[in-house]
This record gives sequence, structure tokens and C-alpha cells, in this order.
Amino acid sequence: MGFEPPQRLVRTLGETYGEAVAAEWLGKLPELAGRVLDHASLETERVMAPGGRSSLVVLVRRPDGSPAALKIAPPFALPDREREALAHWNGWGAVQLLDVAEEGALVLERLHPEVSLRSLPEAKALLEAAGTVRKLWVEPAPEHGFETVAERTARQAAAMTPHLSGAGTAELTAAALAAREELVAASAETLLLHGNFRQGKVLAGDRAPWLAVGPEPLVGERAYDLARLVRDRVEDLVAASSGASAARRRVNKLADSLDLDRERLRGWTLFRAVESGTRALTAGRRQDAELLLEFASWL
Repeated sequence: MGFEPPQRLVRTLGETYGEAVAAEWLGKLPELAGRVLDHASLETERVMAPGGRSSLVVLVRRPDGSPAALKIAPPFALPDREREALAHWNGWGAVQLLDVAEEGALVLERLHPEVSLRSLPEAKALLEAAGTVRKLWVEPAPEHGFETVAERTARQAAAMTPHLSGAGTAELTAAALAAREELVAASAETLLLHGNFRQGKVLAGDRAPWLAVGPEPLVGERAYDLARLVRDRVEDLVAASSGASAARRRVNKLADSLDLDRERLRGWTLFRAVESGTRALTAGRRQDAELLLEFASWL
């Protein structure tokens, strides 16, 4: 299968896992994709672009002619955890896992990849997002292999520490790290979480109006999972004269709609925004970083 990996995939893998590691896997990807397609007897329609940030997504036809999507992710992105989560949800609020192909590639229910919740007006999008994510918050299997919120955020916190002495980032980073310490110490929930839930991760479907895709699953409290959604369309919030008050209202509205503690949601939103902002700074994406850190300063 001859193709160039989508640039978003190239950029994100390099930023997240290192240029050398990403380049090695990406160099093998065309041959790997061809092998998976052949072994699973899948007919290629097209590669999705911009596609996923950590995986190649190919629209395919199964041997019986039915439409599907093939998702191929590098082993260092832990695709087995996504498979485990999708199998556990079994289509409840999330895309249905149809099969597991060679090399751990996932054959998924075909959704409408061009239509996400971002296509809706903001108020409607947040309402639909809340209804979708609520379905995903279930008890994990007894012998699950997911990491915890505490484990994932500990790694992130370690990567943030150089920004404690950075000009313009020290105060926010210190506040975010302090919030994480307090939240982790007091959390009692151990539900299965999406891990990267936002409007762009909810696509239109035929079996259900909206279904979540692309989980980075872990177990922990619901407020952590909702925190990424709070800052959706951050560029619009920052551009608005009432952005700061709108962001705080969004925290309260989402917390209340899902029966969560407002302060815990605010704390996780702060941590996740600063973590993303400092990571963007490290990667040289200064404009993204400035948006995220300004948003975080409102909280």
C-alpha cells in the first residue's frame, strides 16, 4: 500500500514519543499497512487525512462488503489498552470493535469521520458530549491492565517541573502541580475513563447519533475525564471579551450537569491545561502554549 503518512500523525508521534522512535515506525508503516490489509482481506477505500494523532486510520470494506475503519497504531502507543476498553464498552457510547487484525490493528465500526461534535453549536455540542461521556464511566473489568490517573499524571508532572523556573510559566505550573497533589490524595473513584475526551473525539454514527472514538483509557475519577472537554474551542474563548467568565461558567455547568464537584473539575482542568501548555512550549508550539496558559490563568 503506497502512501505518505498524514502530517498530523508524523508531527504528533514525534512530539510525544521522540523523533527517532516515531521515524523508525513510520518508515515501516506503508509495508505494515499493506500486510495487515492483505491478511484481513480488507479492501482499501482511502486513508483518512488529517486522521488520527497517534494512529493511521484507513476506511475499508470487509470481505462481506460491509464498511469499516482500520486503525493501526504503534506498539508504544499501547493499542492493546484501547482494544481492551472498546471491548469492555462493547459499543455502549463508543465505536464498536469488530475485529482485531494482524499486528494488533483494530477493525472498527465505520462512523462519519467528517462529522464530529465540533460541527454543532457550542451549547448543543457540550450537551451531547456530556450525554456521551456519561455512558463511558463504568466499572473496569476486575483484572484490567489500565494505568491510573495518579500514575499518568505523575509522569506528566515530572515533565512539567522544568517550567517551575521558566519566565511566565512558574506560577501557573506551581499551581497546577499543587492542584494535582491535592486531587490525587483525595480521589476515591476508580471508573474506566476515556482519557482524552473532547468534542473532536465524538463522531456521528448510524447505530447511535454520537459515539466516542480514540480513547487513551485509564481508571480514576470522572472529573479528570471531563477536564479536557472544558477547554474545547479554547481559541474562541480566548478571543471573546468575556472568555474568562465563560470558562468558569462552563466548569460549573458541566460539573452540575454530571453531578461532579465543581472544585475538583476546576482543579483537573487547571492541571490538564497547564500540562498541555507547557508540553506545547517544549515542542516549540508557542501560539498553542499561549492560548492554553491564558485559559489556565482564568481558573
